[in-house]
Amino acid sequence: MLREPTTRTRIGARRCLFTLDLPQETPDGFGGVIRAWQPGPRLWGAIEALGLDERERAGRPEEAVTHRVRLRHRADLDGRMRLTLGARRFRIRAATDPDGARRETVCLVEEIKP
Repeated sequence: MLREPTTRTRIGARRCLFTLDLPQETPDGFGGVIRAWQPGPRLWGAIEALGLDERERAGRPEEAVTHRVRLRHRADLDGRMRLTLGARRFRIRAATDPDGARRETVCLVEEIKP
């Protein structure tokens, strides 16, 4: 019997301990909000660099490093959250369950440069 190749990450490959940062927004009194980050749960995951995405912001070129992060399945991830790995921070751009089996969540992230 032949098995289909799987794209899932083996549990031993999840060597990075991420912190899921949750946004906390408070009104600033002028119709806007002030966003602070609250550390949330710690998650084991695997990270893979995908490449550089160059774009222009405020008239100057900017590089966005993009990565793929694989975590144990979580249905509550969205683009308002971010992942922290040591001093590195990653903005979540997309989070999906690649095969619909609720085993793994794959996040496409952008590294936030300080």
